Amino acid sequence: MNKIQTVKKNFIMNFILTAANFIFPIVTFPYVSRILLAEGTGKVAFAASIASYFSMIAALGIPTYGIRACARIRDDKDKLNKTVQELLIIHMSATSLALMFYFISVFIVPELYKEKTLMLINSLSIILNVFGVNWLYQALEQYSYITYRSIFFKIISIILMFFFIHQKSDYIIYGGIAIFANAGSNILNFIRLRKLINFKKVESYSFLVHIRPILVFFAQSVAITVYTNLDTVMLGFMQSDIEVGYYNAAIKIKTILLSLVTSLGTVLLPRLSYCIQKNDKIQFQTLISKSIRFVFIIALPLTIFFILFAKETLIVLSGRDFIGATLAMQIITPTILLIGLSNITGIQILTPLGKEKIVVYSVTFGAILDLIVNYICIPRLGAAGASLGTLIAEFSVLVVQIMYTSKQLHEVKCGFKIFKIIISCLFASILVLFINLFTDFTVFFSLFVYAILFFGSYVICLILLKEEFVVDYIYKGYSALKTRR
Repeated sequence: MNKIQTVKKNFIMNFILTAANFIFPIVTFPYVSRILLAEGTGKVAFAASIASYFSMIAALGIPTYGIRACARIRDDKDKLNKTVQELLIIHMSATSLALMFYFISVFIVPELYKEKTLMLINSLSIILNVFGVNWLYQALEQYSYITYRSIFFKIISIILMFFFIHQKSDYIIYGGIAIFANAGSNILNFIRLRKLINFKKVESYSFLVHIRPILVFFAQSVAITVYTNLDTVMLGFMQSDIEVGYYNAAIKIKTILLSLVTSLGTVLLPRLSYCIQKNDKIQFQTLISKSIRFVFIIALPLTIFFILFAKETLIVLSGRDFIGATLAMQIITPTILLIGLSNITGIQILTPLGKEKIVVYSVTFGAILDLIVNYICIPRLGAAGASLGTLIAEFSVLVVQIMYTSKQLHEVKCGFKIFKIIISCLFASILVLFINLFTDFTVFFSLFVYAILFFGSYVICLILLKEEFVVDYIYKGYSALKTRR
């Protein structure tokens, strides 16, 4: 069976992948947004949001359930082969039904039919998701392979974007390249699957064993997808493509930053599930403690900085045509911290403990709030109203999950360490705001200078306060360099 990598190596590989996901839109989106403008990027975002709903139906709850189910039996090859085959058959069956309804919707809904070419191209994302089997690679903690193939396809996609996208009408090509960048590597995943799994037919399949937990995770996926894509869909029906473009710019930047915050959680889910299976409570608490400190260390400064410099960030990354997205970005930026924390309470604590129903309840409550706030605020505030709906939804999800994980969070005990991080952030913010009163640079250069001042002073504060997480990794990095010399 495949060698299970250490958490540290998995984190490094996933962090490299996260960095690639971070760099990819930074390189492509400023170029694309200046050519397609808010209207073109809005059309692509709207089509992708519609397709994501059908992808969710096709996947059921398998992307999350598959990680936990396979991680628990990864030491038993026969059980793993059987489980993977069963989940693939369920996934393929659901995908066939989802595609049928997707094509029907495209041809009978006027708002979708007017962009039928773009919508049909997006059907590829639904098909490719079933071939990805990412849940198996994550369960086996093969993050090196996931990282290498993903980076390769992103590099090819960057080349394609600069080669083919030159005018406003190329938004359809952009939609196709975006799908290739995100899901093209899934074909390689499926081809490589034979190295991990024996596809020889087993004596009897046990589909019913998976149905109940899959449906629970599916309900969770429905609720999450509703309030993460509902804003874009409602904006598309209730406002103009330009407002969708504004909101998409804010979401794009938030998603880039959020990928840094949730990078550790992606690695920990299979390992935490394995700890629960082996009843290793101490290791479970240690990993959760590190995860909480990591989220606060990364998410809190990102949240503060990009609220302060939302306008400058949008100008640099998207162009001056997207200044109208400033308020939307400022409102939605705090969700970086909220989602980072709910990722711990929901995905890293409740899910490995087998309490995914609570996650479903929390995100369902959030989805309902999001729908209500969107209905009231989008007609009046446009993209900013959609951001407000998401902010309220994410806050409510976190509050509900904290109520059900209070015992586990109390056992972790890292309150004072988090207080140090907050002090460091406040000091860095005051320093940057003070200097901001006396400096006048170009937008790009000012954002660069403020970023160095803010994050530099923040890291210095953490070191002076001897924050263990930061000091430990600086020491390990220094030791590694010294050993190489």
